Amino acid sequence: MNADRFIRSFKEIGIDDGGLVGGKNASLGEMYRELTPKGIRISNGGAITAEGCRPFLKFGGLDDKSATSLRSLDTRDVKKTIREIDLTGKRVLVRVDFNVPLTNGVVSDDTRIRASVPTIQYLIDHKARVILCSHLGRPEGKPTPALSLDPVAARLSELLNRHVRLAPDCVGRAVTIAIETMVCGDTILLENLRFHPEEEADDPSFAQQLASLADLFVNDAFGSAHRAHASTVGVARYLPAMAGLLMERELDVLGHLLSNPARPFVAILGGAKISGKISLVTSLLDRVDLLLVGGGMANTFLKTAGKAMGQSLVEESKLDVARELLIRGRDKLLLPQDLVVAGGSDARAARCVIGTEDVPPGWKVMDIGPKTVAAFRERLRDARTVVWNGPMGVFEMAPFAEGTLSVARALAEIPQATTVVGGGDTIAAVKQAGVEARMTHISTGGGACLEFLEGKQLPGVVALLNR
Repeated sequence: MNADRFIRSFKEIGIDDGGLVGGKNASLGEMYRELTPKGIRISNGGAITAEGCRPFLKFGGLDDKSATSLRSLDTRDVKKTIREIDLTGKRVLVRVDFNVPLTNGVVSDDTRIRASVPTIQYLIDHKARVILCSHLGRPEGKPTPALSLDPVAARLSELLNRHVRLAPDCVGRAVTIAIETMVCGDTILLENLRFHPEEEADDPSFAQQLASLADLFVNDAFGSAHRAHASTVGVARYLPAMAGLLMERELDVLGHLLSNPARPFVAILGGAKISGKISLVTSLLDRVDLLLVGGGMANTFLKTAGKAMGQSLVEESKLDVARELLIRGRDKLLLPQDLVVAGGSDARAARCVIGTEDVPPGWKVMDIGPKTVAAFRERLRDARTVVWNGPMGVFEMAPFAEGTLSVARALAEIPQATTVVGGGDTIAAVKQAGVEARMTHISTGGGACLEFLEGKQLPGVVALLNR
């Protein structure tokens, strides 16, 4: 962003060189809140420099010191979406995330399919010829009948109430012929992209073959946006690339968490290990007002704090990192106060609730305890923004599910809060608790969501055209 663009943005929202917002001298935060609805997003991208902020100084009456503080913030241009182009008659290649679980050849959880239905329906309604592509599972670069997208095509047909053909492959003459016979409003699903090793290798020739099938490219697969594959990045080199409605929603909600969250802003992290979330914890400690930690990753923090953890999962190689994070987050990071422990790893094992002083030898932490649930619930009560990733315990076993389910219910009870949930296990827990509909946003991206919140650029997002 340059000075002229900032100045134009100020004039668009009615701020003249008096620097007034609503009759009061604008603070930096107030100006950001005014600018964001006009399309300037504060999120991951190029850093703002003090020089680039001089328009703020001129119009807002701020000094160089205030501008310098902006160096830690990022900007991201808003991505072009399908709402901004004439789609009539166009062949539109849509990257979706239909990597869904199958049970006996039938889709057992259609959450990801449902998530892209608004984009697909929009394209159909606007008379596009819709060409869907996705991966499913890990077929190791060769055709694998058990990982065919045929069950997905069947379920999508039911959701759209119209027939969705499954192509015999994702590239090749037979696919080209099938697409040539399409009329406006038709939908076809290409066969599993990962039946070809060139997909994950981002092979240029393979990307060109995919691109040759269409006039436009739409990425609606936020869950795969952190992968630089032929269908997420490569195709965008050869076709105009824009965001689908799901991608737009993900970037809008998650971008807001990084740019201008309502406060208090609380993050909840769980899951088995700290190793995969070190960068995330570091990033969140700079952004949130409070970080609640549960699950197996809390064990490593507790061990660092001098607690005996018995046979619980502890990442010994990460104790020093955990110690540094505890020091850094001493005013923000809240660990469990009590624990549900068991003498084994199955649902029938003897169990009890203890404090965090000593886990008996041979016993394992399986869940957070009732005092911790109460403490977390109390701290969440006044939150205005909450993001949650990772269960509080081994919630797939009924005796150890209460901590996770209680946190889910606590989120649903917060009045007037933005609640964002990400990660497969966390989403499953929210559904199990029966509060899925009461969450503000359920992210379809696991790894993509985490990397976005870490502040990383996602290749599949970077590849899209800016507005």
